[in-house]
Amino acid sequence: MMRVIVTPAVLPPSALAELKQWLGISTTQDDDSLAALLAMALEVCADFTGVLPLLCTVEEGLTLYGLRPGEPWPFAHPRWHRLSSTPVRSVTSVAGVQADGSQISTQDFEIRIDASGACQVRIEAPVGCSSAVVTFEAGLAADWDHLPQPLHHGIIRLAAHQYRMRESAGADALPPASVTALWRPYRRMRVA
Repeated sequence: MMRVIVTPAVLPPSALAELKQWLGISTTQDDDSLAALLAMALEVCADFTGVLPLLCTVEEGLTLYGLRPGEPWPFAHPRWHRLSSTPVRSVTSVAGVQADGSQISTQDFEIRIDASGACQVRIEAPVGCSSAVVTFEAGLAADWDHLPQPLHHGIIRLAAHQYRMRESAGADALPPASVTALWRPYRRMRVA
């Protein structure tokens, strides 16, 4: 599965102001690098937890044919596919992809989104399509102000940590234990 963030989450100016307050910075000369550190911390949070923290638009590519051994029913069926990004809020479109890369929109799909935001899609492939692209909205919180405090605080702490370590010769493990302790309750593990 290939995942592409089409419309990334928006970090408001208040997130940058919070990071600057945390670091004791009152000038604007480092604003661009601090904003980049916040965006990186948001991505690390998503990778560590397995959850997209803030609402964004995502596209995932799926191979449509072939049974997947070991998957429980109905996912072993070749037309049911599990999206890797969570929590899914809504599926906006499904398109079959032809061999030449062109896409054919289809309305012949069914979705199941459970309480945790895990999503499965059943796709009847258009003729000549062996893969599909699913476009959807996913994210735990609609915006920065509604993000659970442990995730919010961990993102700020990680960005601050990386800023402080920017000239260090040794590379620290990412994220540090003080951040993973905040994020661990939100971590979703999937058995392959």
